Amino acid sequence: MAGYLQTTDSFSSRNIALAGHSTNLVGIPTGLLASPDFNQHPLPLRIHGTREANGGLFCKLGGCGSLAEAGEVFQDYMSLIFGFEEEQRLGIDALGRRRFRGSYLRLLQDWGFDSNHAQGAVLKGWVESRFGLFPTYHKEPLTGFATPAWMGYVEEKMATRFHNNCIYLQLDLLYEFCQWAIARFKLPARSHLKLFRGVYNVGEFCELGVRKGGERLVRLNNIVSFTSDRTQAGQFGTYILETDVPIVKLLFFNDLLPRHPLRGEAEYLVIGGNYNVKLSM
Repeated sequence: MAGYLQTTDSFSSRNIALAGHSTNLVGIPTGLLASPDFNQHPLPLRIHGTREANGGLFCKLGGCGSLAEAGEVFQDYMSLIFGFEEEQRLGIDALGRRRFRGSYLRLLQDWGFDSNHAQGAVLKGWVESRFGLFPTYHKEPLTGFATPAWMGYVEEKMATRFHNNCIYLQLDLLYEFCQWAIARFKLPARSHLKLFRGVYNVGEFCELGVRKGGERLVRLNNIVSFTSDRTQAGQFGTYILETDVPIVKLLFFNDLLPRHPLRGEAEYLVIGGNYNVKLSM
């Protein structure tokens, strides 16, 4: 399996096909989910069992008259179910020791600081678990399962400091709430959203080929930050990637929640895969 995520041009057709696991929790084959065809013609995605297991939340959300009201309901529910307040709090375990209580808001905060910290590995691990997509980068290119880079990623994504308090279930709920909010309030008639990402060099993503009209086919990391503001994207790199992101691949957007640490950057967290992008200075 070594070499399935090279960041050079030395891709074989077999290596390109190995975008992720053979199974996932959204009911769409991972190879299709990773493909540009899916991005052009997306299908509905649901993380199995999440809405059903939290029916009371979505029933209450149904009575909300605005996104702001729905965001308050969601965050109150998360605080009640997972035992933290606005961001997080320290709990006491059975032996009387203070224990860090993992929070989706803490992950968002630390992702904003540095997506290659352990908290970023947890987010990438969640995407890998739920959508089946392998990450392509964590501190350095991930070029195979038997490499030190991959082992380091696995160690960090499973670290008990952040991988506790049912953190994957928290992220499941965040994704499902995001999709519910988009359909109800944000973009009810849209299937795609044009987004931008600033990069300093083309080596930050895996280029798979050139399309007609100058578009490039690239493999993005399994979770990636974008912005809806092209000017904002230009502050984060010499080059700007522009692409149409399917709505079903959004985990988070800036005004989804009334209280969160990523305000001011028009940021979107996007599930990755192979995208057709335009690259400009």
